[in-house]
Amino acid sequence: MSQRVGDEAVTKAMGEIRSGASSRRHGDTLPHIHKVGSPPKQTLFQEIKDSVAETFFHDKPLHKFKDQSGFRIFVLALQSLFPIFEWGKDYTFKKFRGDFISGLTIASLCIPQDIAYAKLAYLEPQYALYTSFVAPLVYAFMGSSRDIAIGPVAVVSLLLGTTLSDEISDIHSHDYLRLAFTATFFAGVTQMALGVLRLGFLIDFLSHAAIVGFMAGAAITIALQQLKGFLGIKDFTKKTDIVSVMRSVFQSAHHGWNWETIVIGISFLIFLLVTKYIAKRNKKLFWVAAISPMISVIVSTLFVYITRADKKGVAIVKHVKKGVNPSSASEIFFSGKYLGAGIRIGVVAGMVALTEAVAIGRTFAAMKDYALDGNKEMMAMGAMNMVGSLTSCYVATGSFSRSAVNYMAGCKTAVSNIVMSMVVLLTLLLITPLFKYTPNAVLASIIIAAVLGLVNIEAIILLWKIDKFDFVACIGALFGVIFKSVEIGLLIAVAISFAKILLQVTRPRVAVLGKLSGTSVYRNVQQYPKAAQINGMLIVRVDSAIYFSNSNYIKERILRWLSDEEAQRTASGLSRIEYVTVEMSPVTDIDTSGIHAFEELYKSLQKRKVQLILANPGPIVIEKLHASKLTDLIGEDKIFLTVADAVSTFGPKGEGEV
Repeated sequence: MSQRVGDEAVTKAMGEIRSGASSRRHGDTLPHIHKVGSPPKQTLFQEIKDSVAETFFHDKPLHKFKDQSGFRIFVLALQSLFPIFEWGKDYTFKKFRGDFISGLTIASLCIPQDIAYAKLAYLEPQYALYTSFVAPLVYAFMGSSRDIAIGPVAVVSLLLGTTLSDEISDIHSHDYLRLAFTATFFAGVTQMALGVLRLGFLIDFLSHAAIVGFMAGAAITIALQQLKGFLGIKDFTKKTDIVSVMRSVFQSAHHGWNWETIVIGISFLIFLLVTKYIAKRNKKLFWVAAISPMISVIVSTLFVYITRADKKGVAIVKHVKKGVNPSSASEIFFSGKYLGAGIRIGVVAGMVALTEAVAIGRTFAAMKDYALDGNKEMMAMGAMNMVGSLTSCYVATGSFSRSAVNYMAGCKTAVSNIVMSMVVLLTLLLITPLFKYTPNAVLASIIIAAVLGLVNIEAIILLWKIDKFDFVACIGALFGVIFKSVEIGLLIAVAISFAKILLQVTRPRVAVLGKLSGTSVYRNVQQYPKAAQINGMLIVRVDSAIYFSNSNYIKERILRWLSDEEAQRTASGLSRIEYVTVEMSPVTDIDTSGIHAFEELYKSLQKRKVQLILANPGPIVIEKLHASKLTDLIGEDKIFLTVADAVSTFGPKGEGEV
């Protein structure tokens, strides 16, 4: 007895939070049971302030400005807006050497890709080169990623091409070009607004599974679109769905295919795929795959020029305008019938571009172990696209293939983007006329080789193994893109992502708990089949916050568990259930509908002569329970810190495990 009293004294002195009830609940004197504490009361203003701060300013962006002089605040603000002024202080020649090599390497990759991607957007090749000149310069000053390589990308180019041509069918008209600039401007506005208003969390609503499916579908669609240039077909459908494309391909099989074009396309596609395979097998030879597109363009251009294969039906680029970007500020639609279309296309393209860029940036930031500021990325992307729209560019974002090459080439900072931009500028000023005889078949081969990497079969198989709902989201987005259109695929991806969120919110998991032998731990009986349930008690755990959308389901689910368990235990000759204990550790919040549902649950249980017990409600939950007087209804003596405490108090005093 003296030993037990001594133990209790030590427990009180140390102020332990645990109760240790399990080891002594059968017939012994109950140990001290702690009450559930309530947090200090906050004013309404403080609650709103804390909520806003956690939602929009969780990274405390203004903390570094505290207690600083006016000049220092100006410097810090400048560094926040233009990170180059922060890391530029420590820039060295050694870093520049790595950035210079990386910049040259990605420039050799981006120039042929740009010429090819412009065709996806139904724009002349120089507009993609303009984009790879201006956008990387702006990003280098404002972006926070060291590795991302900026420029036109296949998916966004295809998205623009399909949506713009739906509005203006004459892709060679001046209005089509103006609409492209307008969409680019509003894509930048969308991205900038998300960054300034700190709403970057919105892009997280597009799940990883949906992105995998969307990218794979877009890659297949892009590859199929290249069959026009790859096979030398002149009369080709403008639709992007696989049925229309394949019908167009086979209808022209007897008279529309050009065998010289096919030979050129197949030869260089094999060359590109072989170089990619070599680079994949040996990481040190990454440069082989990086320069292979430029080699393909140079060799094929010389071949066509020497043999004059263009006279035999081989389609060529014909003309790439020489010179630096002209101003396009006066070309943007700020009024008129195309303004609405420009805004709509811009918002969609901006969100897709931003999602791709942030995903790429996070990937390489994790590999190099540095922080990526999501809001700065959005502002940088927005600024570069807004500036780009004023200088004859279309929507730019991070390119995964170029970023991977940039990373493997040893880039140290965003200066590699500046080097790439300067190389593109020299190309525009000096050598664009040399691309005149570049065959379209080679550009098609470059695109096909580039987008094949977007079809991630391993990721799709992994989704099937881990989460069937994620797999459905992935396949839904993939099929939506290839069988209908890029916009429909994107819509399906977003819809399925939201459906998953709604399903998890409205139908949370409610688990029955049992006691693990020899411990005071209670766990899900489905996960631990040997966990013993307590005679006369039903212990359930709600694995979600309780809101209006799920409160009624949770109440009904608990009552169904009670009915099922009573039937089983009665059939087994066990005593009836007298207590239902709800373990509330995972319940982070509860609203008025949730409170009302618990009131109804309490009344329903009372009619069955069953008592309701709550275990470990969190600070927000217990505060709301007190405010609503639900604690008075249930009884303060039926609210416990742990399930073990509840069992110690109301459980059977003999062998009570089922």
